[in-house]
Amino acid sequence: MELTDIQRQFVLHWGEMGSLWGVNRTVSQIHALLFVYGKPLNAEELCETLGVARSNVSNSLKELQSWNLVRVVHQLGDRRDHFETSVDVWELFRTIVRERKEREFDPTTRLLQSLVDSPSFQGETADAQDRIRSTLDLMEKLGAWSDEMLRLSPATLDKVLSLGAGVQRFVRGTGKSKG
Repeated sequence: MELTDIQRQFVLHWGEMGSLWGVNRTVSQIHALLFVYGKPLNAEELCETLGVARSNVSNSLKELQSWNLVRVVHQLGDRRDHFETSVDVWELFRTIVRERKEREFDPTTRLLQSLVDSPSFQGETADAQDRIRSTLDLMEKLGAWSDEMLRLSPATLDKVLSLGAGVQRFVRGTGKSKG
């Protein structure tokens, strides 16, 4: 399969961004390719298009499946597995946020709570206790906020994001943004 220059740039850049986010480059490139192409592809097509080894594609697809970002689909007359991802950016955004929260954020919050609940916590300095409690408080608020955002419809979430920094005028109750 031959990519257009735009598709190639998108896939390459997504791979670079994935690396910055701590995701394997090939994993990111496969996801980008499935997203931008918009149709199911089999592993051989992914290997050929991206120029990577079959074992790398197989491992990358398993990783994407574990993140709920890729699913197997079958096509009539073809025994091979084909893979697709959602082409809805809001669905992808919500999946990524939900998965990262469950894997990275929630364990940190649980650890902080267990530290505060530990009998030996009282033996820490007052400053250390305050810092750990304030970190826990922030994590709990961010977790609750992200859970609420994940429950919003894409249309509502789009409106919330479009408000941007303008939301501060509602919080301040002034009706005017004060920068």
